[in-house]
Amino acid sequence: MIAMSSRIPFSAPRHPRADRWPTQRPLTRYAMVLGVLLGACAGPAPQRPTADDANQLHRAVQHVTDVIVYDIFSPPQAARVYAYASIAAYEAMRPGHAQYRSMAGQLTGLTPTPDAPTDSVDWTLAGVHAYLTVSRALTFSQQRVDSIRAATDSAFLRAGVSREVATRSLAYGDTVAKHILAWSKQDGYLETRGAAKYTVRSDEPGRWVPTPPAYMDAVEPNWGRIRPFVIDSATQYRLVEPFAYSVQKGTPFFRELEEVLATSRGLTEEQRNIAAFWDCNPFVMHVQGHTMFATKKISPGGHWMGIVAIAARQARSDVMRSAEAYARTSIALADGFLTAWDEKYRSNKIRPETVINRTLDENWQPLLQTPPFPEYPSGHSVISQAAAAVLTDLYGDGFAFTDSSEVTYGLPVRSFASFRAAADEAAISRLYGGIHFRQAIDEGSKAGRLVGGAVVAELTTRGPADKGNVAQRPRSAP
Repeated sequence: MIAMSSRIPFSAPRHPRADRWPTQRPLTRYAMVLGVLLGACAGPAPQRPTADDANQLHRAVQHVTDVIVYDIFSPPQAARVYAYASIAAYEAMRPGHAQYRSMAGQLTGLTPTPDAPTDSVDWTLAGVHAYLTVSRALTFSQQRVDSIRAATDSAFLRAGVSREVATRSLAYGDTVAKHILAWSKQDGYLETRGAAKYTVRSDEPGRWVPTPPAYMDAVEPNWGRIRPFVIDSATQYRLVEPFAYSVQKGTPFFRELEEVLATSRGLTEEQRNIAAFWDCNPFVMHVQGHTMFATKKISPGGHWMGIVAIAARQARSDVMRSAEAYARTSIALADGFLTAWDEKYRSNKIRPETVINRTLDENWQPLLQTPPFPEYPSGHSVISQAAAAVLTDLYGDGFAFTDSSEVTYGLPVRSFASFRAAADEAAISRLYGGIHFRQAIDEGSKAGRLVGGAVVAELTTRGPADKGNVAQRPRSAP
């Protein structure tokens, strides 16, 4: 049985302010606390975080994952937070590492970040502070992030960073964060908050409709309008049309339907474990009598960000290489979700559960709870293959690792021979779970590999040093 990390009363599948840009609360209390720390915590400590120590960055990413889980962000929303925060960390650290190139001019609409101070800066502190500052602005539990950020900043001070260097580092981290946040506000997210919701229609039998047990509204039906990071548009890698809806035996759609049903009835214990491990559904609802409550789970993107941390630690990546891995992977995840979500609401394909209950077995339930959005393609397949392509480029094709990302959520570790092997398992897990057809998995995987390949080919993060923040390749917002 899967352990539940926490429960919340069912009132809405999102934070009450999910349709609005998180407000910018005054940081007076945080600033006062930090001022005390700057004055009192300048003494040395046995372990001082340095530019070669990525632990503070890994901890910051994990803290933000915890906040995203608490806030119940949708998978594409979570990926957006990871991407902007990771880019901020990378850009804030980059001036201290001459072999790394700025992403300005390479990512759509990103202009050069302000010049770094010429005096001494702790680049790790600047980058981690920028990561948490951007995350604070893009999440709802801002007081939680304030506490995390203050504790993280004070750790550097206790470890021996001088008052003067800390002040400059934090100021530069704030400067970069402000620049990234200004850029983020131009990506169309705000406009999608007020866009039309998904319309449920009964005149098209193959069209997606809400599914049990909560029958939640469609999640992010306008996400395809969001500005991409590397790919040219949400339709650059447009998928083939899904099979036409038909409940006639022998048709491609009906054969897929039969496969889902047969697979679910013959699952092995290992297949059940695989499905549970890659569930990553932040919207899982439970019904007990008249009470409904939610299980808080990691998002698919959060799972892959956890894999980044595992790989970086295993490879003993320094803080800059770790920041590069987080940034590149999160960009692939974000553009992968954009690609998947655009197609989901173009094809509006019905879920297996709905068709099977209507036509084959009214009592059938999938192993996993069906997520609240259209079926085609499998988002897991798209984003997992995209992330795997980037991580393979960074760490190699035969990079074996043990994935402990789900231990916190009551699941055991799983080991993989490569990132691609993990992505393949994540993809097929959706068939085992009974929530996707084979075509959604296969075509989603193809699209994900293309998205990841674009990030690998189009985004250059290492090479001859930049001259300041000169853009490498001009990219303007469409």
